[in-house]
Amino acid sequence: MKRLTQAVLIVTFIGFSWLAMQVVHEAGHVVVAHLTGAKVIEVALQPLIVSRTDLGVNPHPLAVVWGGPAIGVLGPLLFFGVAAFCRLPWVYLFRFFAGFCLVANGVYIGAGWLLAEGADPGVMRQNGSPTWVLVLFGLVTAPLGLYLWHRQGPYFGLGPAKGQVSLRAALGSAALFAAVATIELMRNVR
Repeated sequence: MKRLTQAVLIVTFIGFSWLAMQVVHEAGHVVVAHLTGAKVIEVALQPLIVSRTDLGVNPHPLAVVWGGPAIGVLGPLLFFGVAAFCRLPWVYLFRFFAGFCLVANGVYIGAGWLLAEGADPGVMRQNGSPTWVLVLFGLVTAPLGLYLWHRQGPYFGLGPAKGQVSLRAALGSAALFAAVATIELMRNVR
């Protein structure tokens, strides 16, 4: 039973982290778009696609495109900081999520320019961001994310924990994952 609980925690929290990372990233684009007078046409968030924000008029494309990864890493770090300050019992989940967002955004921006011309890294370069800035962003954020993950294995039943995890954390993680996936699916039904 403990290995099943461990598997539920790991699989659903990775799934939740992927979906929630995309939500926070796209929220960054939307917030900066509104602040700079850009028109948001659509935000595509679904469990089986890579998210995107479609814009109409966009007077400050560089600010808007950087808003996604900037808020996409700073927001989760803030959530983790508040959770740590308040000594919440599941602070390790906030820490994992912040690390996930740092690694995902760091790799996407730091190396994505090699493959994704139309995606954020390509838009950044087209609008004046030098490649070295994208690489530097990745070199700062991705290792910081890995650092946040360091020594978190026992909370997920790895190493000396031998599969033992919090049943409440596993159920909470499964509920979070199901809720985000369901909301995204319902929101995108036309």
